[in-house]
Amino acid sequence: MFKTIVENNTAEIVEKKSKFIANIFYIESVLDAENKIKEIKKKYYDARHNCYAFSVLDNDTIINRSSDDGEPSGTAGAPMLNLLVKNNLVNVLVVVTRYFGGILLGTGGLVRAYTTATMNVIQKCDIVLQEKGEELKVEISYDEFEKFKYYCKINNINIINIDYGENVQVYIETNEQEKNKILQEKEKRKLQILDIFVIREKYIKKNTEK
Repeated sequence: MFKTIVENNTAEIVEKKSKFIANIFYIESVLDAENKIKEIKKKYYDARHNCYAFSVLDNDTIINRSSDDGEPSGTAGAPMLNLLVKNNLVNVLVVVTRYFGGILLGTGGLVRAYTTATMNVIQKCDIVLQEKGEELKVEISYDEFEKFKYYCKINNINIINIDYGENVQVYIETNEQEKNKILQEKEKRKLQILDIFVIREKYIKKNTEK
């Protein structure tokens, strides 16, 4: 079981006139991370450095990558990645953009600045546990929809999407225990579910920590 973030966020610090802008993102793949990095580089096209670090789960394997993007080796990406690893964070990308202020910080100063910017943006995020689970599609009648929404709320089951058609298609994330309980409730007709499908296996977010 790992930890991840709920939402994207931004934090800024200024160190000897250099501005450091830290952006943090929830990601689900290396490609997702690469696309976000491209977006940041496009947004801050006039910045001297866009350093990054990310940790992502891919088929139960953790992939860690980082870049100093022109800063002295080991002064940016590595300390940023170290914070992600130290905090047991996965499926997270941090990009710290630096606008040079004209004063050299030295290697120690750079490490401190990139570490502080990264820690500040992490601390702004709600952290959740991430565990193995599944995305399910639940088909339910309109009459039973509110009851099912309430069931999900009191059982800490995340509803990720809803489609309205002839019936309501509710897309949810569950762990194995939660899925089995829903199937039991369906069998006992305590939940009036018309049909239920497994869309895919995935890591799901649980138990918000403050």
